[in-house]
Parts: sequence; C-alpha cells; structure tokens
Amino acid sequence: MTHLNLSHLATFRLVVGCGSFSAAADALGLSQPAVSLQIRHLEQFLRTRLVERTGRGISPTAAGLALLDHSEQIGIAVDNAVRAVSEASQEVSGVVRIGTGATACIHLLPPLLQTLRTQWPALQVSVTTGNTVDITRAVEANLLDVGLVTLPVHRSQLSVSHCRDEEFVFIGQTSMNLTTPESLQQQPFIAFETGSGTRTLIDSWFAERGMTLVPVMESGSVEAIKRMVRAGLGISIVPRMAVEQEEDREGLSFSSLTPVLHRQLALVMRPDKVLNRGLTEVVRLLA
Repeated sequence: MTHLNLSHLATFRLVVGCGSFSAAADALGLSQPAVSLQIRHLEQFLRTRLVERTGRGISPTAAGLALLDHSEQIGIAVDNAVRAVSEASQEVSGVVRIGTGATACIHLLPPLLQTLRTQWPALQVSVTTGNTVDITRAVEANLLDVGLVTLPVHRSQLSVSHCRDEEFVFIGQTSMNLTTPESLQQQPFIAFETGSGTRTLIDSWFAERGMTLVPVMESGSVEAIKRMVRAGLGISIVPRMAVEQEEDREGLSFSSLTPVLHRQLALVMRPDKVLNRGLTEVVRLLA
C-alpha cells in the first residue's frame, strides 16, 4: 500500500468497536478473512501491529489506540469534505468571470446580473470588457470562464455557440430618419474607432454599395457617440440594444437600415470547462 485506505480505516474502527473480526464482518456483510485482510493491509502500511487477541476478543494495541483517536477525527473531516462538495455542487455560488464588449456590458448585462443577484445571492459575477480577440484569448487562458463576443471567432480551441443576432440601427436627432447607405453618406458621420469589429462591419455595409465611409469623428464608446449625435454633431450607426430602452434613446431618433445590418453574438468557453451550477445559470441567461 502506498496510501492510507479510508475504507480500511473505517473497518479498523468497526473491529475495535465490535471487539471481534467476525462481528465486524457481519456488520459489513463481508467474510471474516476479508476483514482480517483489510486490517493486515492497514498494519503493513503503518508498519506496526494495531490489534491483538485477548481472552475477551480483539483489543487495540497502544499504536491502535493512537490511530483510533486520529481515525475519528479523519472520519469527521472526510464527512465534512463530502458534505461541502455536495453542497457546492448543488448550491449556485462561487465566482463566475464573464468577458464581453462595452456595449453589451452597458445595455445587455445589467438586467441579467440583476436577475442573478435576486435568484442566487451567493453567486458572485465579475465582468471584464474588451474586444473579441482579447476576450477569446482570456477565455482560452482560463482567465475568464465565458465570453460573449462577436462572430467570427478565430480560436479553434474554443467551444463557440451562437446565441443571438444583434441588429444595427441609424441614429440621429429626433427630426431625422435616414436608412440607406446613400442617404447616410451625405451626412457628417460619427463612427466607431478604426480597427474595431463594429467599425469593420459598418465599413463593409457601405463597401457593398461601392461607398467608402469617411467619418468626421471616431470613438470607441457607444455612449460617447450617442452624446455627440444628440448634440447635433453628426449621425451614426449603433447596435439596437444601445437605444432599446426609452431612457437610452432620449433626444434621438432611430430606424432599421436598408439593407438590414446585423452581427452575430456567440458564447465562447474552453471545451474542458467544468460547468458548475453557477456557470450553468450564467450561460443559460446569456443564451
């Protein structure tokens, strides 16, 4: 034996408690030789005699008495560990680390996080914002548990599951209602920053009509873009979720584009990620 066998330790406690191998065997539903073998293996591991025969049956040696004291504590510790693992596997608790873009963090996650807080107060959720490349790298490195990102995802090592289509809409001051690339190009355009996935998507929408977008301003923040549009500095195209709520579109008009412009959002995780109940609930709500 190279390790302490907890089953053998429990058998030892029962043998001492019963005072005989046969009584312990009956209690365990085993043969007496099987019980004797377990005690012998335990003695071989500890390299000492643990029990001895007396006129009254079986009694522990001095070493056996010392082991008996510790074995009760070990038994309690094992029971507590098993109970804790069982509770952890059933309870929605612990920490779940989410990564997503800034727009989704502002406009999509708050009601979901509020639902999680209400239903599972013991669950802690941390949120990191970034672009798709940064988020997928963090998930791959196990720095994040799950990412809500824009497709495509160029990380074949990850599990990718499409969860929703996100429409983009025109926004302007309340008196404006433009929908086509031709009409939008005639106005001062406030764009997302060059190099971002959103900017690439919008540039492609114009390019399909043979047009090149030349913005008067750029920003990495959808809220900054909305403020500049509200101030009359230009028009823009933003995710619908950024103007979905009444308070988010105050002072703005918005409308669907022609042709419709949308992107796909997906959840990314490591394929070997253990889905505990907390992470399962988060993924269920995100999806």
